[in-house]
Amino acid sequence: MKLKELYRAIVENGIEADPRGSDFVRKELKRTAEEFKELKAEARKDYDQDRLFNPYADTRVLNGELNSEIKKILVGIDIDSGELAVADLLAKKSGKIDLVLTHHPAGKAYANFYEVMGMQSEIFHKAGVPINIAENTMAPRMKDVERRVLPANHTRAVDTAKLLNLNLMCAHTAADNFVSTFLTGLFAARKPEKIKDLLGILKEIPEYKLAAGNNAGPKIFSGSENSRCGKIFVDMTGGTEGPKEIYEAAAKAGIGTFVGMHYSDEHRKELEKNFINVVVAGHISSDNLGLNLLFDAIIKKNGKLEIIECSGYRRVARLK
Repeated sequence: MKLKELYRAIVENGIEADPRGSDFVRKELKRTAEEFKELKAEARKDYDQDRLFNPYADTRVLNGELNSEIKKILVGIDIDSGELAVADLLAKKSGKIDLVLTHHPAGKAYANFYEVMGMQSEIFHKAGVPINIAENTMAPRMKDVERRVLPANHTRAVDTAKLLNLNLMCAHTAADNFVSTFLTGLFAARKPEKIKDLLGILKEIPEYKLAAGNNAGPKIFSGSENSRCGKIFVDMTGGTEGPKEIYEAAAKAGIGTFVGMHYSDEHRKELEKNFINVVVAGHISSDNLGLNLLFDAIIKKNGKLEIIECSGYRRVARLK
């Protein structure tokens, strides 16, 4: 398929897997389109029109020709100049690499990736947290993250891709949505009673099993193996950690266990203070799971892709 078709497929599948529900997301896209129509011509010049079909600021084509044919992809969790140099060397040894795909955002997609954090408000709302609390705790946290990423050298990897004439894109929240929806459905079906049961389910999943072999498997950050799970909240999408101030409201909403990719010590302490169990499934392993489920969905609908692993990514196919 062409790069523009792959990009659209990644976005569309991300919407279908969005824990807010695809109807909610498409309603938001319609609202964005209406706001765009109201803009004056001058304001439209700098407007990122990908927003009209793509609700995820951290999923973008960063360099390349949209009509390029894509058959062979180098995929990594993090891609920087080093991995791009490897892509150039591999192309010279074994033939052209049509696209380098990074999970974590780079370039303009990193500069404003904090925008996707807003989706967490609706996810918490669906779990029982009042929307006013979800939105009013999320807004200052988004500003914190915006200030943190502002000084970064956003275009470093993109500049290297341009010099090497490599197509480059990132797929972050579009992939993370799959982790969230997959694990939420799995826990709902299996109904683990205790944390040890939840850990057992995670360790059956190939990506987490591989991580455990590298001493990076699922771990308990708060609670114990014999703690009862209660209501499980899968905290796996929406850019990065949300506001720690929301955990009190989450406890009042009846959430007993958070399952996430990673938590800072500050967040862990706040969760403990509110008597919430915390299981860290793993960051890179969860990223792997999301990418693998996304690629399965795309290949099932659009046909074969040759995928080369690098930078922490391991392909696990679930297609028959």
